[in-house]
Amino acid sequence: QARLVEAGGGLVQAGDSLRLSCATTGGIVSGYATGWFRQSPGNEREFVAAISWSRESNLHADSVKGRFTISRDYAKNTVYLQMDSLKPEDTAIYQCAAGLSTDLLSSNRADYWGQGTQVTVSS
Repeated sequence: QARLVEAGGGLVQAGDSLRLSCATTGGIVSGYATGWFRQSPGNEREFVAAISWSRESNLHADSVKGRFTISRDYAKNTVYLQMDSLKPEDTAIYQCAAGLSTDLLSSNRADYWGQGTQVTVSS
């Protein structure tokens, strides 16, 4: 019954901002760490960011540090990815995922996945 539903993707120009959301349902997801991944054609799935249930652990990939920020809203059962200073190389399908820890998520190991949302950044 656990589900993760992403939203907020779109087409923007380089330097613009987007905020992705990941709404979660089901008791399995509740209490889990949540992360964001991305994948573009011809490339492997890439870890972007992750946040623990307690928010004590907050990880961001080197490629997005200083530009992307992950956060959690307990009341809304939603995790966000604020993306600023977007670059064309950020273009990808972004997926939300849940796992046992941020460390596991940073190693591309997750238990539940959302359907993905497309982010396209034009030059």
